[in-house]
Amino acid sequence: MSGRVPIRVLVAEDDSSVRDALEALFQVEKSLELAVAVGDATSAVEAASREQPDVALVDVRMPGGGASATRGIVSCAPGTRVLAYTVHDDRETVLEMLEAGAVGYLLKGDSIEEVIEAIHRAASGQAPLSAAVTGEVIEELVGQLSVHRQAETRTRRREKRIRRALDGEEHLSMVFQPICNLSGGTVGAEALARFRGPPKRGPELWFAEADKVGLRLELELMAAKAALLGLSNLPPGIDLSLNVSPKTLLSAAFRKLLLENSDPTRVVLEVTEHARIDNYERLNAAFDRLRRVGVRLAVDDAGAGFASLRHILRLAPDFIKLDGTLIQGIESDRSRQALAAGLISFAEKIEATIIAEGIERSEQVEVLTALGVGFGQGSFIAEPAPLPLNTSGFKAARGRRPADGR
Repeated sequence: MSGRVPIRVLVAEDDSSVRDALEALFQVEKSLELAVAVGDATSAVEAASREQPDVALVDVRMPGGGASATRGIVSCAPGTRVLAYTVHDDRETVLEMLEAGAVGYLLKGDSIEEVIEAIHRAASGQAPLSAAVTGEVIEELVGQLSVHRQAETRTRRREKRIRRALDGEEHLSMVFQPICNLSGGTVGAEALARFRGPPKRGPELWFAEADKVGLRLELELMAAKAALLGLSNLPPGIDLSLNVSPKTLLSAAFRKLLLENSDPTRVVLEVTEHARIDNYERLNAAFDRLRRVGVRLAVDDAGAGFASLRHILRLAPDFIKLDGTLIQGIESDRSRQALAAGLISFAEKIEATIIAEGIERSEQVEVLTALGVGFGQGSFIAEPAPLPLNTSGFKAARGRRPADGR
């Protein structure tokens, strides 16, 4: 081995007898040089940072933990190749060290020749594993790799589906469901996205999938653009309700789209119960800029969970939309009537207007009207449909607009 620069090795081992044996090996084996020997994780990281050795032999169970030492060494000495060196050969221990950054795994029962060869292989960029653990580790790694590849395949398929929808406007269409004065007359329309697929599924699943692959904003912008194009085809005096996530509402691209492609005074933005809001102050600041030009805010799905109540308290909406699950059975369920009455009373105090969703029967209209709800939507009134808007589901009577409630 003359003429070659020795491989500098850091030994991190709390058993002094093992350290002594390795030091003796390095004195005899001229291709190796002991850089430093330490007995705990903290000292190992400090020594690695100072010495920048070629290879580190790290005991798995030393004070401070072998995995912790390995992560520290990899971080402060990126050129150092870490070999786990221990009596433990269980898969969990092996994988913990490999995940921490070790490139190989040796057992203390391995022969001197195997240890020397492993150090050389590690220094040359290979990943040596002791024969005693290789089979089980490879089996586990193959299993993990298979799971990882399956997850990657699912992600690629999801992204491909969403990008196909984004690239071809024929995949997306908008339908509009009338919002009516329960005394008669259409006052607004909620824009709802429909995807032709494949696969055939509800819009909430398309948007959820877009969120998983980081394309929700792009898909919501596409839907918003299609909805706003329909605003000019709505009869005068009919407002447009548009569902948006907080992330989209905060985006400059959405604000630009909204202000350049619509009459803001005819637009209501709906935030749903399911939308997670991490920063209400930032969202309120963004919406205040839109409010100044006439855009109004609705909190959707009220009564479906605690999130919608928190949204109401923190966002001060113009409209509160009672969730369809609250409306179902309200004609005979006193508990639902009591909850609805409480929300109606609260809305009056904050000068918000109540709109009931999911109305399916005339009896529900009667109960809601008796409770003081003035506006609603649902299959009993009119199903969602492409434009032109169906305004014949409810006969015109008073024609009071929701905007009058605030």
